Amino acid sequence: MTQRRTIAVVGAGGKMGMRISDNLARTSHDVRYSETSPAARERVTAAGRTLSDTGTAVPDADVVVLAVPDVALAAVSADVVPLLRPGAIVLTLDPAAAYAGVLHRRDDVHYAVAHPCHPSVFLERTTPEEYADSFGGVAAPQDVVAAFEGPDLKRAVAEEVIRVMYGPVLDVHWVSVKQLAVLEPTLVETVACMVGDLLREALHEAVHTVGVPSAAARAMLHGHIQVALSNTLRGANPFSDGCRIAMDYGRETIVRPDWKKIFDDTELDRVIARMLQHVY
Repeated sequence: MTQRRTIAVVGAGGKMGMRISDNLARTSHDVRYSETSPAARERVTAAGRTLSDTGTAVPDADVVVLAVPDVALAAVSADVVPLLRPGAIVLTLDPAAAYAGVLHRRDDVHYAVAHPCHPSVFLERTTPEEYADSFGGVAAPQDVVAAFEGPDLKRAVAEEVIRVMYGPVLDVHWVSVKQLAVLEPTLVETVACMVGDLLREALHEAVHTVGVPSAAARAMLHGHIQVALSNTLRGANPFSDGCRIAMDYGRETIVRPDWKKIFDDTELDRVIARMLQHVY
């Protein structure tokens, strides 16, 4: 049986704050909810949860979840971390601030970062609820990738909380902070999310510039996305020779030859600096 923990959620009324609070609220843990934004405070109370001041919520917490935007983490951690008891765990949801070294540091507290993978495109869903849960944290199981600084005993405590707040969770993969930053943003935002947005733009061009009926274009694109991912990431089937020629043309026309530089440390530093400053 999992030990009862005291958990404080700072930023409990934000998008992710509400998501993880929904899951934590269903446990037997002592969960405190802190929020400063008036609109966000209303969301917390509307969900039936009681708000606490940060100064009351965090001093005796085992785990403090900083569910605030990356750009606010430096200021928020500077306010929160000095209030924590020795041995507490500070848990952030994205690696950017931890990798950039902007979190307020104390030698007697432990730091964790945990980011959800979201339900895999290859997940075998069996219920309507699982199909509807594309983001994760409700019905469809997902993996989590996390980093931790501290002893294994404390990491086990962090994993307990991570599995609840992002649940249902299949597995928690432990990596370094830098490795997590390479995954998010570089692999999944710089590449995968950008490609998704490119697909949206391409669909718009096919429909609104060329004049292909929307239903036909969407049917063709959605099905071929599934085939493209299965063939490239799982080796399900080989592409045809004609498809390979078109793929080469697409790479030559759309993708810069030096695109892999995004995995260089200098480029990682650059994109994270832009994220933390909200300069896009």
